[in-house]
Amino acid sequence: MATRAYWKGHLRLSLVSIGIELYAATASASRLSLHQIHKPSGQRVRYQKVAPGVGPIDIDEIVKGFEVGKDEYVLLEPEELDEIKLESKRTIDLVQFVDSCEIDPRYYYKPYYVVPEDLDVSEEGFAVIRDALRETDKVGLGQMAVRGRDYVIAIRPSGRGLLLETLRYEDEIRKSDQIFGQIPDVKVDKDMLNLAEELIERKSAPFDPEAFKSQYTTALRDLINEKSESGAVTASSDDDRAESRDNVIDLMSALKKSIAKDKMKPGRKRSEAKSARTKSSRRKTTKRAAG
Repeated sequence: MATRAYWKGHLRLSLVSIGIELYAATASASRLSLHQIHKPSGQRVRYQKVAPGVGPIDIDEIVKGFEVGKDEYVLLEPEELDEIKLESKRTIDLVQFVDSCEIDPRYYYKPYYVVPEDLDVSEEGFAVIRDALRETDKVGLGQMAVRGRDYVIAIRPSGRGLLLETLRYEDEIRKSDQIFGQIPDVKVDKDMLNLAEELIERKSAPFDPEAFKSQYTTALRDLINEKSESGAVTASSDDDRAESRDNVIDLMSALKKSIAKDKMKPGRKRSEAKSARTKSSRRKTTKRAAG
């Protein structure tokens, strides 16, 4: 495997222990990083460590601190932080199993691919755990200690492999009541609700991530390439601006126009669309990471 493993160790289910490797499941290569440049000189802007009233300071004089009041900090020395760092463990114990749809999406943080470390030794045990999770439609929970910190993890099947996702802790999730509590109760018009449901059914289809592209990233890359090659930028017209933003249309009219615009394909009835949507939802849609 060309990429470097993020972590190597063992996955243990009771008395069954198998060697595994973790690989990052996401990549930031598609994101374009922009730097701040001093335009007259063309030099990149750098930053200095500065303390108010002192000026530039030596990096060796910097320590970590926790703010306990305005301009009041508890200082923590590097050796003190080192003492509380957790020792990296080479075993992940699966201690609990939950239904795949039971974990609130807000808790998921970062995904990793899980593969057997040694196919000759771990292949069978790996396949047993993977297929058992798939057949029971369960997610395994455990904890992993790496690089001085511990993480709650969830493991689920993903194609031929497994997907490990680190989870946020409960106190990292902001309570939605603080945000949603200000939304008033609204009695929804039944006819408008039916139109909205019909529109949703007509637009329902299996998830295809390739259908969604970042328009901003594409435009930014085109702009960079254009300026790199010629130094000139061609302004493009925005067709969307032709539509008046001052034209206010009532909700019922907008829903009806949406239905008319998105007509059903010939030969496909509404009931068939609903049936397809139901079947699709039954196919592991509760699994967030199908291979």
